[in-house]
Amino acid sequence: MNENKKVALIAGAQGVIGLNLLEYLSTKDDWEIIGLSRREGVSTDKVSYIAVDLLNPDDCREKLSGLSRVTHLFYTAYQDRPTWAELVEPNLNMLVNVVTAIEKVATGLQHVSLMQGYKVYGAHLGPFKTPARESDAEHMPPEFNVDQQKFLEQQQKGKNWTWSALRPSVVGGFGLGNPMNLAMVIAVYASMSKELGIPLRFPGKPGAYDKLLEMTDAGLLAKATVWAATDPNCANQAFNINNGDLFRWNDLWPKLASYFDLKTAAPLPMTLNVIMADKEKLWDSMIKKHGLAHTSYKDVSSWTFGDFVFAWDYDMIADGSKARRFGFHEYVDTEKMFYSIFDDLRNRKIIP
Repeated sequence: MNENKKVALIAGAQGVIGLNLLEYLSTKDDWEIIGLSRREGVSTDKVSYIAVDLLNPDDCREKLSGLSRVTHLFYTAYQDRPTWAELVEPNLNMLVNVVTAIEKVATGLQHVSLMQGYKVYGAHLGPFKTPARESDAEHMPPEFNVDQQKFLEQQQKGKNWTWSALRPSVVGGFGLGNPMNLAMVIAVYASMSKELGIPLRFPGKPGAYDKLLEMTDAGLLAKATVWAATDPNCANQAFNINNGDLFRWNDLWPKLASYFDLKTAAPLPMTLNVIMADKEKLWDSMIKKHGLAHTSYKDVSSWTFGDFVFAWDYDMIADGSKARRFGFHEYVDTEKMFYSIFDDLRNRKIIP
């Protein structure tokens, strides 16, 4: 190994955020990358993978014991659970296990990057103060994002390494089997609507169709994550990261339908997790008919997450100006982001 290179350890390397971060770092000559996930990935000359159970502290200590040259830990892992309270223990423990294990061996550790989201502001609970700012007051727990940051703040005291916390909106990017992938939800929902010869109806709450929202492109988030982890001015800071534009479904939805050569009809509230539960046979028939990649139905969509997002009958926006004031000026056109993701899914033969 080149002793001058930075060494990135990405926890959650096969999720939509971790995967895009890994791909971005792979384009940089001064980085070596190690990915952590439950399933071991395919290693290359730039990337090596370690299969590890982050919930198991003994497995973490054993599997990470040889990673003495890690300089940057990027934590993007996530474990889903049925309730907000149940999310706390596994997601906090995974972070604690990884940081504790890597601190013991990586004497040159420079930075720990934590991936959060607007749940820090209580966005998942109901109407909240918008645009949300990094300085906003905490809300009543439970909230694992907050607990994770508090752990890092306490753990970092007196240490040479620093931390940063990235707070994206809904993230758009490629990633199969991800529990929070809205672009995939829309792509599969639209593809099935077309297969059935029906218009693309907005399935969310009536009040959600005209509210202000924003998204965060996974590639943009990767750039922001590396920026915050390597710019000394960003040490021990949290940043909202979003595309830089706003949209309403009542304007964007017909445009997304047009991409799939679909007409729209009046919105109709539907619980996707219920109404799409019987569509596996339809999906399998579409794979055969259109020569698609053999991807299991459970891996191509997260109807529960779609229901969650489409139920936001209140504005879902945060102020991204702090990142700009600190020096990050990238932006992405959200409409074009969706088209780019859909194009990618077609090129990969995930959708027809």
